Amino acid sequence: MNEPAARRGRGRPAVLTRERIVGAAIDVLDAEGLDALTMRRLGTQLGVAAMSLYRHLPNRDAVLAAVVDHLFAESVIDLEADTPWPEALGRFAGAYRRMLLGHPHAVPLLATHPVDIDLGLELLAGLLDRFGAAGIPRQDALTAIQSIAVYVLGHALAQVGTPPGTGTPQLDGMAVVAFYDQWFEAGLRAMVSGFEGQLGQER
Repeated sequence: MNEPAARRGRGRPAVLTRERIVGAAIDVLDAEGLDALTMRRLGTQLGVAAMSLYRHLPNRDAVLAAVVDHLFAESVIDLEADTPWPEALGRFAGAYRRMLLGHPHAVPLLATHPVDIDLGLELLAGLLDRFGAAGIPRQDALTAIQSIAVYVLGHALAQVGTPPGTGTPQLDGMAVVAFYDQWFEAGLRAMVSGFEGQLGQER
């Protein structure tokens, strides 16, 4: 007896992995927002029963933590060995902001769910090395990086929390984007310059 055509057409289902689950969770988050990201909705997105997800991630909080770690990893950039730390810090800030604005529904999530500490330190090793090469103590480097990260996150939260056409009445469309870009760059320059002066004086 021949196998039904419908079954032959479907083929074997894709293997369910942690990576696939996290990718699907980000897709749901981007399209529908944080409140829509439930285990049941995630199962529907993947075409599986929600219970099958628990073998890979035990609950919704674990999914959210995995999403945060994955998205933060997207913002980490490669740095040349001779990149001065102020430039490296600015480049990290720009990459982090681009990631956040690329996933606006995830901004409140990252604002309330910290990145795994060990993973964060691993991902930021290249940036920390740039500080170390300049003789700046690790704790001072972490203070600068965390301060910049909080600034970037807070600025992104202000930007994505402003509905189109509101916030700055005289601006709209691309003018709003330009306004936030200018604001961000001005604040970032001030912070990096401040740390550059402070850390240079302490050496």
